[in-house]
Amino acid sequence: MSGTTNPYHAIMRELLLINITGPDKPGLTSKITAILAGYKVPVLDIGQAVIHNHLSLGMLVEIQHESSSSPVVKDLLFCAHTLGIQITFTPVSYLEYDQWVQEQGKHRYLLSLLARKITAEQLERVSSIISGHNLNIDSINRLSGRIPLDNSKAGSKACVEFSIRGTLKNENRFREQMLAITDTLGVDIAFQEDNIFRRNRRLVVFDMDSTVITSEVIDELAIEAGVGAEVAAITEQAMRGEIDFSGSLQRRVSLLKGLDEHVLEKIAQRLQLTEGAETLFHNLHNLGFKTAIISGGFTYFGHYLQKILNIDYVYANTLEIDNHRLTGKVIGQIVDGKRKAELLGIIAKKENIRLEQTIAVGDGANDLPMLGKAGLGIAFRAKPIVRESAKQAISTLGLDAILYLMGFRDRDNL
Repeated sequence: MSGTTNPYHAIMRELLLINITGPDKPGLTSKITAILAGYKVPVLDIGQAVIHNHLSLGMLVEIQHESSSSPVVKDLLFCAHTLGIQITFTPVSYLEYDQWVQEQGKHRYLLSLLARKITAEQLERVSSIISGHNLNIDSINRLSGRIPLDNSKAGSKACVEFSIRGTLKNENRFREQMLAITDTLGVDIAFQEDNIFRRNRRLVVFDMDSTVITSEVIDELAIEAGVGAEVAAITEQAMRGEIDFSGSLQRRVSLLKGLDEHVLEKIAQRLQLTEGAETLFHNLHNLGFKTAIISGGFTYFGHYLQKILNIDYVYANTLEIDNHRLTGKVIGQIVDGKRKAELLGIIAKKENIRLEQTIAVGDGANDLPMLGKAGLGIAFRAKPIVRESAKQAISTLGLDAILYLMGFRDRDNL
């Protein structure tokens, strides 16, 4: 007979998928695998999940022909009966197994769904888009803590992570569809490749104003100088990318001429940290990450935050002061969008960190070069133009949601 010989037929193997469901209890997996061990059964694949103390365990096993599956199945059925669980057996063909093995070379991605509360509609819309692009969901895991029924707290948060496998042929269209969901269902969706760099980040850099803190400091200074409305209008244009940042900064600072330097301390003391900032920096520091502020704002306030949050590096613009009053000028090179990206590279090189291991977070158009250069760029509560341009965006949760995108769970908080 022509054709190749199937290697499985040569040694007469039987492949069996075992599925076990029921109440979780200590020792259950041990008792099941003890029976398989008694028959010297190799385990080709295994996966387990527990939801609300209910176990779902699957194993793909290989049984030699001389052993026969009948005694193994009989013993497993009896064990399942004594444990009060359900067990099913599904034969797997050699062809199905070969196809499964060949799929291991496909690209893998991680999709994080973040919201104050996860709903079935959000999950349905996300999973529909995934299947529409011929991608397969391998697993879904909850990264956030257990949610109490009385989940009315303003700071509540939820995150589930999808592990996805397949070839994404039109990533731009995929991201457009996901972004449309975020606009209508009050949810953030982050999508990234699952690779070694995602699990080995080492440097996180932040814009300062409207990112680490809730306000734009230059607007606060302008209010004290009595030119608040004029400066705020220029700030908005700059953040939307409608005017050049460096030119806009010089225009705004010039309006502050004559302001007493003691006003800087007054403003610093009333700064409000963004939701989740303390939690995020606390965890990053304890986990050994390097952190930096790279801001188009001002060094005085960056150094103020550095002491509070234990930040490693601060790069920002320096206000010129003469005779205890602002001169209306900035000293040295202006930290604009291009300079932000350069500084990210400088810090990474100094710390011997690859750019793929870096994360950048910002909200304005002048942050886009930095976000694009980092291994993971995150638009945080950003202007529309920034959200649309950045690969990742967080708008519904606080800064500590960044930990989810790095793969950390709530129970990992230090």
